[in-house]
Amino acid sequence: MKGSQSHEFETDVPASELWEVYGTLRVGELVPELLPHIFAKTELASGDGDVGTIWRLTFAPGIPGLETYTEKLTKVDNENYIKEAESIDGDIMKLGFLYYMVRCEIIEKGLTSSVIRSTIEYEIDDGHPELEAMVSTAILAAVAESLSGHIKMEKMAHSSS
Repeated sequence: MKGSQSHEFETDVPASELWEVYGTLRVGELVPELLPHIFAKTELASGDGDVGTIWRLTFAPGIPGLETYTEKLTKVDNENYIKEAESIDGDIMKLGFLYYMVRCEIIEKGLTSSVIRSTIEYEIDDGHPELEAMVSTAILAAVAESLSGHIKMEKMAHSSS
């Protein structure tokens, strides 16, 4: 059984400024700093932020069913601001997902605003329909909101100095 879920977060941060974080290794550095209640740590296993880069994520205690997650970047489109990462190891795969991919798209809405669209595409064995209830964009929504807020705060700090 295949499925997908999406979340959109509109922000008053330009798409190019969001991509300076989402499209680089900086996203992995900021996520545990901004969301320590969700991510205990992120580790760059290999790569430079382009296709083939592998991240190991360790979730904070208390995230049901998740302790570790390893993803590999399969698409990084710097012109259209799209990044895709497939799960290659960790608890998602051990639970029984056959395929689990996260896509982040930064969509320009104007000169000073954009939408962060986060999508999860997945496939589960028909014998495990209960796994579908575990799919949630809540963590991706928290990441979008936190990174957007961080970029705005950095921008304000630079403009006042």
